This record gives sequence, C-alpha cells and structure tokens, in this order.
Amino acid sequence: MPQFRLSEAARLLGVSDDTVRRWVRAGQLTASEDAVGRKVVDGAQLAGFARAQASGPEDPSAVGRSARNRFVGLVTEVVADKVMAQVELQCGAHRVVSLMSTEAVRELGLRPGVLAVAVVKATTVVVETPEGSR
Repeated sequence: MPQFRLSEAARLLGVSDDTVRRWVRAGQLTASEDAVGRKVVDGAQLAGFARAQASGPEDPSAVGRSARNRFVGLVTEVVADKVMAQVELQCGAHRVVSLMSTEAVRELGLRPGVLAVAVVKATTVVVETPEGSR
C-alpha cells in the first residue's frame, strides 16, 4: 500500500505542509506513522481526498459534448504565422498547449488574458509511474 509523507502529500495537492498538518489535526485526513516514525497518509485515502478537494472554475461554454476532459483557464501565449498557431493556456496548475489554424485563433479572439476552455478527447492516454513506486 503506497504511503506519502505529509510533505509529499502537500506537493501532490499543491498546498503547504502546514495546510496538510491542519487537515490531519481537523480529521479531514488520517495520518499514521511509518516504520521510522514519520507521519504518513495512505495513498488511496489521499487520492480520494484529492478528488474531493479538486475544484476548477465553472465551464462557461454551456455546451453539451461527449468529451469529459475540460480545462478552464487563461490564454497565456499565442504564437501564430500565416496558417497555423500555437495557443498556450494556464489551467490551474496545468499548462495546456493547442495547435490550431490562425483563422480559428482570430475567430475565437484568442489572445493573452482571454478566458478559454481546452477540451480534450483522446483515445490514447499514456500513464506513467515513477521508478520504484510499484
């Protein structure tokens, strides 16, 4: 069963070590001690907690679609030539890059600071684990 030290849990959740300690004191997360006496959180519990805590901005598009992966964020950069463009969005902690036509960039009014939604529909998603985590 994977376990994560409180500092590792904090990095994975994108918060400070103190925040994780507060959650443990408040009973929102359960910590135990590992073999050397360090406070650790069970990986499965941490995963459930991460899912429950995850909140992003509401998708403003109000469009029905089959794609489930929507990332709401701000356009941070647009690099365009005559035909093609690269659009970068910052969606929370995640950077999403899209290649599209320059015509689409103009039609959508994409420029730094604009609110946008990256919609990802992929048949292939590669999942990797760090060495030694098995």
